Amino acid sequence: METQRVHTAQLYIGDYIEAWHNGKLFHRGRVTHLVPALDLFWILDARTGTRRLLDPESLEIVLVEAPPASTPSGATAASAAAAGSTAASAEPMPA
Repeated sequence: METQRVHTAQLYIGDYIEAWHNGKLFHRGRVTHLVPALDLFWILDARTGTRRLLDPESLEIVLVEAPPASTPSGATAASAAAAGSTAASAEPMPA
């Protein structure tokens, strides 16, 4: 897979990125806040669930596709639907 290194000015809130250093993946997550004037941004780290301030000067930042949404149990929404689970509905129940 070919990746394209990006800079803070090329990012948008909601973008999903990976941060690499010396060929190792250090962080992966969704961009939550940008500070283009300082060339910094925050992500919500997918592995730890914590907010991380990243410096693109010291890391190689690449845009990636966001992982599929998951249900609280960790299964993907598609697999939950395939398993026949029922989801909450905004429609009232019939009398």
